[in-house]
Amino acid sequence: MKSWQLAACLPDRQVNSRQYPLANATEDKSAVSSWQYLLTPNSYILTAFVLLLLTIKVVSGQTIDKKYLLGQFDETKDSRFVKIDSQYARGSAVGKFLRKESYEAFAKMANAAKKEGVILFIISATRNFTSQKSIWENKWNGKTLVEGKNLTTIADLPERAKMILLYSSMPGTSRHHWGTDMDLNSLDNSYFASGEGLKIYQWLQVHASEFDFCQPYTSKATGRSGYEEEKWHWSYLPLSKELLKEYKKQIRSADISGFKGSEVAKKLKVIDSYVDGVACK
Repeated sequence: MKSWQLAACLPDRQVNSRQYPLANATEDKSAVSSWQYLLTPNSYILTAFVLLLLTIKVVSGQTIDKKYLLGQFDETKDSRFVKIDSQYARGSAVGKFLRKESYEAFAKMANAAKKEGVILFIISATRNFTSQKSIWENKWNGKTLVEGKNLTTIADLPERAKMILLYSSMPGTSRHHWGTDMDLNSLDNSYFASGEGLKIYQWLQVHASEFDFCQPYTSKATGRSGYEEEKWHWSYLPLSKELLKEYKKQIRSADISGFKGSEVAKKLKVIDSYVDGVACK
């Protein structure tokens, strides 16, 4: 705030040429004096406080924390996240967290679906860097088989990583870090091809957008790059689209580190091909 702007908010007795020379040089003293009838010292303090809050809001709105984008935080201690009620979760998702906005939107969607005989439940929610690292390294080290194969038999590291990247993200690149994305009902595409699963998927295709949800990993027949189709994975778009934009602005290949196989992230163009390889933008 410039001195003449500040002076306009001050009672007359606080304006003088020594403190605010621009005020006396450019403002009519009688006009400045009239402020003493409009603004008391208390109202000046309130005005200054409001201006401070506005400034903080603008500044904080300009940048999203880099560690948040990379999943390097504890969602259980983050006030933006809430615990999923047990009625909406199954298996490992019980007791897990989502961003408050995402969770509330899902609850509305699940309740609407239930009225039409469709039961939706979350089986995977927020996964921070540490959780994703465990998933990734278990596959990298052969502890978890991928397509029935122990990946330690693949000596070519980029090829080993690409096998994991069929369905799993490198730590620091997962949309699940953000608390905006969730897996629903089953992690098997074939489940959604017939019977109850098909009924669920068809309902989501028609109605999910009404609650601001989108399927990020659709069929790759459309030319989309990155992960294979995931009919179970749904994203709360009002938050995730802004986080994706910010991710592409802030994150570089060098930021993707701290786990086995991270050295191939740049070669595989993980940010362009996988993080940005989505149908929801």
